[in-house]
Amino acid sequence: MKTTMLGRCFETSRLALGGGGIGQVWGSTDRDEAIATVHAAYEAGIDFFDLAPLYGRGEAEHVMGLAFAGGYPDDVKLTTKCMLGDAPVDEIESRLNRSLEESCERLARDRVDVFILHGYLIEDGWSDCIRPSLLPHIGVQESRFAAHVVPVFEAWKASGRVAAWGITAASTQAQNLGALDAGAKPDVVQCITNLLDSPGGMAIAVEEPQPRDVIARALELGVGVMGIRALAAGALAQSIDRSVAPESAERRDFDRARAFRVLAAESGKSPAFLAHQYALAMQGVDTVVLGVKNRAELMECLAAEAAEPMDSSLREAIDRAVS
Repeated sequence: MKTTMLGRCFETSRLALGGGGIGQVWGSTDRDEAIATVHAAYEAGIDFFDLAPLYGRGEAEHVMGLAFAGGYPDDVKLTTKCMLGDAPVDEIESRLNRSLEESCERLARDRVDVFILHGYLIEDGWSDCIRPSLLPHIGVQESRFAAHVVPVFEAWKASGRVAAWGITAASTQAQNLGALDAGAKPDVVQCITNLLDSPGGMAIAVEEPQPRDVIARALELGVGVMGIRALAAGALAQSIDRSVAPESAERRDFDRARAFRVLAAESGKSPAFLAHQYALAMQGVDTVVLGVKNRAELMECLAAEAAEPMDSSLREAIDRAVS
């Protein structure tokens, strides 16, 4: 397993194991298989694990705690998150504290390496969300973030409670870039990293997503990039392994990737293999977070990481196939 620096934070594996799969978000699995997948990932050289309370209502964090019940190896790094939403100003710090404490209890660990604001930074007073009913739960206004969230994160970092903090840069582009250009900027951003540039069901606005511009800005500023959704929530696999609505973003992405699957078949590789290889080749992405839920899916991703870098002509053919 190749390693890299996560921005200016620490050295880490080029693949990270995400909590969505082992938290039973991305299709059916069970706890025993999830724990076995964590063990297999670590044995293969993955030393970075990306968790959150929302991944299976704490299940992914429980899985990690059980997988390393005898104690964590020194090289294991963990993230966790908090979905803050429009919490009242006088409750922001207590909610963040409670979320971190509860995560650490499930993880059987007294600290995490990166704490990430789950959800989206939004313009103050913004109301053009395509998922308006969810906005109060997932959106944090920029002014509250700067005045009440960042100071908590910076204080945690100064005290050693966390080594770094970050955001999910999947909001409107002005807010994605604005967070990077702020005086107190995140150490890490999670950013969409797939050949469609698609956030799928994560999208909150009608504007065209431009994740590669966010990645480029992060690289310029020395901010670490964790690439997420390399498989576009299953849309870049041979088939989607869970029920999705016909009008869903994932179904639209799956249909858009039809020519990509043909190209994968012609190359003798699976679509999932090529999708992960493509994500790993994206400049500025430090580590690619896997959404796998079992060891079989993990092995395919490990093979993509171990393979020679993607040939530029194949990359160009993929880009043409989905343009």
